[in-house]
Parts: sequence; C-alpha cells; structure tokens
Amino acid sequence: MPEVFNDFFDTDFMPRTNATAPAINVKETEHDYTVELAAAGMKKDDFNINIDADGNLHIKMEKKNEKKDEDKKEHYLRREFSYTKFEQTLLLPDDVDKEKIAANVSDGVLTIDLPKVEQNVQKAARQIEVK
Repeated sequence: MPEVFNDFFDTDFMPRTNATAPAINVKETEHDYTVELAAAGMKKDDFNINIDADGNLHIKMEKKNEKKDEDKKEHYLRREFSYTKFEQTLLLPDDVDKEKIAANVSDGVLTIDLPKVEQNVQKAARQIEVK
C-alpha cells in the first residue's frame, strides 16, 4: 500500500486507538453499586485498582503486549483490536463501604463491587414530646 494512507489514518480526524476509552457501566441496587468495564483480552495482572488519598476509586489497566515476529510483507493501516493503556478515577458516593470493595475479571469484563455501608433503618413516624 502507498505511504499516503499513513497520513490519512494518523490524523486528528481519526485519532490513534490508544486514546479510546473502554465502555463503563455503573449499576446501583439497594445494597451496592457495580462498575463494569470492557476489558477484552485483559488478565487480572493487567489491572491496578486502588482507593486514593481522597477516597476516590482509581482504575488503571495496561496490556503488557509481547513482541511477535510478524510477516514483514504486510502492516496495519489501522488497528483497533486492543487498548494499550487506560486510566480512570471515579468519585465514590459517601455510602460506599471502602473496606469491602472487591474486583474480578471474567469473560472480558472487569467487575468492581462497591457495597453500601449498612445503615440502621429508622422509622420516620414517631411522636415528639413537647417539654
């Protein structure tokens, strides 16, 4: 292929794929929040997840690609099969129990469970004594 295609595929109109962020879903139930992050081809060692000093959830993933000898007669004009690096900070709600956060990766999805702090349920209706 002529090298003129290199300029076409590497412009501001078609940015490089490593600037693309994976999709994130956030679900809420009565007892917890769940963050799901698209992570096709990633393994658990590719992730670094922590709570920062401000109490925010910090997700970092980096694919450790191995160099492979490829056929020198062909090369990619555009390649979008994998993310190389991604970093995201999520502000956690006040009701998240930061000590019980858990994460796992399965079937190309990173799932982070954010349990809510259990609060004593108080009845709103009551009699107020006048003193």
